[in-house]
Amino acid sequence: MGKSTKSFGLLSAALLSFSLVLGGCGGGNGNGNAADSGGGSEKPVELIWYTIGTPQKDVDTVMEKVSEYTKEKINATVKMKMIDWGDYQQKMQVLVASGEPMDIIFTSAGGFDYVQNARKGAFLQIDDLLQKYGKGIIDTIDPAFLSGSKVDGHNYGIPANKELPQQDVWRFNKNLLDKYNLDISNVRSLESLEPLLKTIKEKEPNVTPFGLDKNHVPTVPYDFLITNMPMAVKLDTTDYKVVNILETDEMKKALQTMHKYYKAGYISPEAATVGSTNDLTKSGNWLVDRAQTQPLAENLWAAAYGYPVVSTPASDPIITNASVQGSIMAISANSEHPEKAMEFLNLLNTDPVLRNMVDSGIEGVHYEKIGENRIRNLEAAKNYDMPSYSLGNNMILYLNENDPDDKWEQFKAFNAKGVPSPILGFNFDSTKVAAEMAAIQNVKEQYWSSLMTGTVDPDEYLPIAIEKFKAAGLDKVIAEAQAQLDAWVAENKK
Repeated sequence: MGKSTKSFGLLSAALLSFSLVLGGCGGGNGNGNAADSGGGSEKPVELIWYTIGTPQKDVDTVMEKVSEYTKEKINATVKMKMIDWGDYQQKMQVLVASGEPMDIIFTSAGGFDYVQNARKGAFLQIDDLLQKYGKGIIDTIDPAFLSGSKVDGHNYGIPANKELPQQDVWRFNKNLLDKYNLDISNVRSLESLEPLLKTIKEKEPNVTPFGLDKNHVPTVPYDFLITNMPMAVKLDTTDYKVVNILETDEMKKALQTMHKYYKAGYISPEAATVGSTNDLTKSGNWLVDRAQTQPLAENLWAAAYGYPVVSTPASDPIITNASVQGSIMAISANSEHPEKAMEFLNLLNTDPVLRNMVDSGIEGVHYEKIGENRIRNLEAAKNYDMPSYSLGNNMILYLNENDPDDKWEQFKAFNAKGVPSPILGFNFDSTKVAAEMAAIQNVKEQYWSSLMTGTVDPDEYLPIAIEKFKAAGLDKVIAEAQAQLDAWVAENKK
């Protein structure tokens, strides 16, 4: 099935309704309006779909098959345009600003910011469209998904139906663990990785001990107001104070450890500039990286890479805005076919045939069925390795070869363990400080990745970065965020 797991969790939208999903998603017509608009003599509409992920060799071939199906069902064809992980945010900003034709857009808290771009008018407000053409979505997805992704009281996208909490894990190449008899039972903190990294550096000179890219941010016990921007609130807060994350003891310590690892050669010299580690993970020349998990994630990783991967927690499972808004498909405000786009999203989220084709490719080419609801990847799957989390309702996907029958029940148990962030549901409105936010973004592009990946010495560069952020207006932004958060706390009787 969709094998790639680049950040599961950028992820989730709200609690999953498994009885509805498993019992009500079997219809092949998308549950309602979609089937009624198929066929006929009208010229098919082409829907242009921009989504995140490493562009795949077979994407056009698969979309031809998808289009054959959707033409029959809703009289529409689909053109998917993939933009690589590290480029997505910037390229989508340019494309949307230039008025490039598009109908469906992947968005999330951390990839082309959902809340901010909804407020800027990049996405269509879909309340009425959802009621008219999205009945299957409403019937299939727990209402908390849609309520949890509202912005200022309105829906601007369809969140993916999958795991709810965000939990970081350390992922390990099991082949190397076994080869050197490395024990990960006591691994939890960033510092606890050191003995393992040292062993691999000494014994495997061609292996990158610690795989990471420019999107890496050390795990610290804070929830960011905006993903990977320096404003955050501590997870165990009692006063709901917004702080500059760069001034916290936890982040300072983490950055010092990262730089120590960088100097020791555990981290690639290009870490601060590369957009993803896909090439590294597919090669097997790595020991550990950090990812966001979900139940049975190790099966997905192993299927994608062709060798065993194991993991151990790096954080607790926390329900945050980033996880609730971790994978959303929005309709472009400039779409020429918004009704048809909603019909397609309705079909995608309710029809197992379409959903699995988009996720796993063409039966007999990219995968084979080994049971009514179970598949095995074929060799050509490497040419269509899609990020499942970004493509719609996961609960109607086929099971992988090694998945247990109770996979979705395990998701339900995982979701039940999630602890809400103290600021879950608070969405900072940066309208009044737009100029400062733009200036802060410029500073971030200059200093953030090099600090977070350990590339530069935090003792030297962290004070410079903090001063630059302040000069850009960070204190003013934090004050505005604090005022909004105080009002939200009072309103919600926190």
